[in-house]
Amino acid sequence: MLIRIVRMTFQPEKTADFLEIFRNSKDKIRAFEGCNHVELLQDLNHPNVYSTYSLWDSEEHLNNYRDSELFGQVWKATKALFADKPQAWSNVSVNI
Repeated sequence: MLIRIVRMTFQPEKTADFLEIFRNSKDKIRAFEGCNHVELLQDLNHPNVYSTYSLWDSEEHLNNYRDSELFGQVWKATKALFADKPQAWSNVSVNI
């Protein structure tokens, strides 16, 4: 299981636009092959900073999504709203 976290800082006046994009695309992303979960998190102290938290079967599944037409549409619309460069991390659970 791959855990993907993407932190995005938006122009404060553009956050409503981003929330609309996410609202309209979240179910399509969740339905993408290999995606098990997608949720949106908001920074407690910076209301224009959001993170997506998603669970994927594998890096290959994530990359298939990232190469898809859906991602191209969502990302193009989303990145136009950024106030800063996004940060992304891919993680796996460590069982100790």
